[in-house]
Amino acid sequence: MRTGYRPRTLVREVVMIAAAVAFLFPVYALVTLAFKDPEQIANKPLSLPDPPSVGSFSKAWQSAALGSALLNSTLITVSSVLILIVLGTLAAYFLARTASRLSYSLYILFLVGIILPFQLGMIPLYQVVNNLGLLGTYQGMILFYTGIQLPFTVFLYTGFIRSLPADYTNAALIDGASHLQAFGYVIFPLLRPITGTVLILNAVHIWNDFFTPLLYLGGSGRETVPVRVFAFVNEYTSDYGLVAAGLVLAALPILVVFLILQRYVIRGFSSGLKG
Repeated sequence: MRTGYRPRTLVREVVMIAAAVAFLFPVYALVTLAFKDPEQIANKPLSLPDPPSVGSFSKAWQSAALGSALLNSTLITVSSVLILIVLGTLAAYFLARTASRLSYSLYILFLVGIILPFQLGMIPLYQVVNNLGLLGTYQGMILFYTGIQLPFTVFLYTGFIRSLPADYTNAALIDGASHLQAFGYVIFPLLRPITGTVLILNAVHIWNDFFTPLLYLGGSGRETVPVRVFAFVNEYTSDYGLVAAGLVLAALPILVVFLILQRYVIRGFSSGLKG
């Protein structure tokens, strides 16, 4: 009977522990800084707060008007994700259940949309949004995120629908249902795992995005949470506790959503890649 670690196992565990520390240390530093006053940050930046202080949270909330920023982020994120789910499921159903050159070509176009970074068309996109009169509006941001995230959403849904037996759809069609009815009553209820994945991945991306709201909403009064928190870097450069408190407040809502839906992420993502 062998005892002890194999060298390969030992190296693997050391690497995993080092990776865990590397990921967790920024979180530890952020949370501890948020609960410290400026004196503690200056003297003991990496120690535990003693005593903990919540002054930075109230100051950050009031100084950056984080309440309205949270509402802005919530409106943009929820609206964009709902539209993505509706359009993504309908497009994926057509691509997965239609064997034609058109469906294949459209699927390839969606894949190209995943590969190409939106920064390549950043200036034309900005001009289009400006010409439509949507610059500085919620509608402009929702339209932008829907277009940018739709290819990835369709890719995940298409793979998942292809993994479902076609007998479900055929049985509904034989019973006299239309394709839209077959989708709504048979297929869509089966998409819960991948929908959870689509929801959390898109929500995290949209909620945490900084550059796009800064570009399209800057100075409009409709800034999202990351843009408002960024204002602390200029106004309160020396108050790192204020910056940390703002980041913690910004991360809490999306963290709660992730914890609720985390069981769907891996299962839905792996199923979505089968197709």
